[in-house]
Amino acid sequence: MIINTLQRPLQRLAHSPHSPRGLLRPSLIAKRHIGIPPAYLLDEYIPRYQLLTSVEASRKRSLAYYHLNKCNLCPRRCGVNRFQETGACLIGAETAKVNVIAPHRGEEPCIQGYHGSGSVFFSGCNMRCVFCQNYDIAHQLNGFDLTPEELAEWYIKLQQVGNVHNINLVTPEHVVPQVALSILAARDMGLKIPIVYNTSSYDSLESLELMDGLVDIYLPDFKVWENSTSKRLLKVDDYPETARESIKAMHKQVGDLSFTSDGIAKKGVLLRHLVMPGKEGEAKEIMRWLAENVSKDLYVHIMEQYHPDAHVGKKKKRAVANGSGEVRYAEINRAVRDEELSSVRSAAEAAGLWRFCEVNEHGGFHL
Repeated sequence: MIINTLQRPLQRLAHSPHSPRGLLRPSLIAKRHIGIPPAYLLDEYIPRYQLLTSVEASRKRSLAYYHLNKCNLCPRRCGVNRFQETGACLIGAETAKVNVIAPHRGEEPCIQGYHGSGSVFFSGCNMRCVFCQNYDIAHQLNGFDLTPEELAEWYIKLQQVGNVHNINLVTPEHVVPQVALSILAARDMGLKIPIVYNTSSYDSLESLELMDGLVDIYLPDFKVWENSTSKRLLKVDDYPETARESIKAMHKQVGDLSFTSDGIAKKGVLLRHLVMPGKEGEAKEIMRWLAENVSKDLYVHIMEQYHPDAHVGKKKKRAVANGSGEVRYAEINRAVRDEELSSVRSAAEAAGLWRFCEVNEHGGFHL
């Protein structure tokens, strides 16, 4: 832990007969970490699901099954009985389809920490983003089926064998009931690390109500601002307004991102925005809205790793027929430029946002 390297020389000085009067006691020094504003520093943290009473946990279980009987747990509101048929997500009621379960070191430093984030990549999605960076998982339903109890057993393995810092549920929007049941089962099995809800923000308020008390860290994307862009690139008409309501609900539950003294995030919202080619105007609107309507202390990751994927850049059908070079979604068939990234960051700062996730060139955490 970083704190140990800072603490030892101060402890020796504190016990020296020549130490100056009024020096901070070692017990106080051990609770501080360079780079964490005091308002967001936690002495310790108990996951929210550990604080539920048995009655509250029972209500969560009942509510999960209720929603599966007439599914309204994403904005598509298919209304199907998932025990008998599937809706737009093509996932039933008794299992969730999972592609990968493993310690993951590709997340933000405060999420992955030293040992990795215990990531569970769910197959399927309630959107159809044409540029999807996980196309083989989200669109093609590759993976294996696990019951909530089997999922819970994997969470325990990640905690005990992987020594991970959290359980990171990636794209859970369409399997929220199964996820809720798995967390409650894992609680009974001895799970003691925070739960991360890693979402596109295309969540219904009903699903977030079900997850309230089960999730410690919300890791939402805010993808686009304009409805026309949502319809063309995400294949849903109502993403922007849905994301706005969802992100406000998430922040109301857990607040701004907070850390223990080792630099690991334990609770709060970490908001992601993937900057896309030619869409910096929408990104700027998103940053202004976040500052004015969620929190100027919101922890924000302005992401630069967009690359054309999924359907972007593939030849149009008529192009194949006539031999032309026309490709699909040509307007985003390129990398993001440095000036686009810097303009979004400048707009975020101008709006009053100040807590950004950045690469620390000297290693460790940037908080």
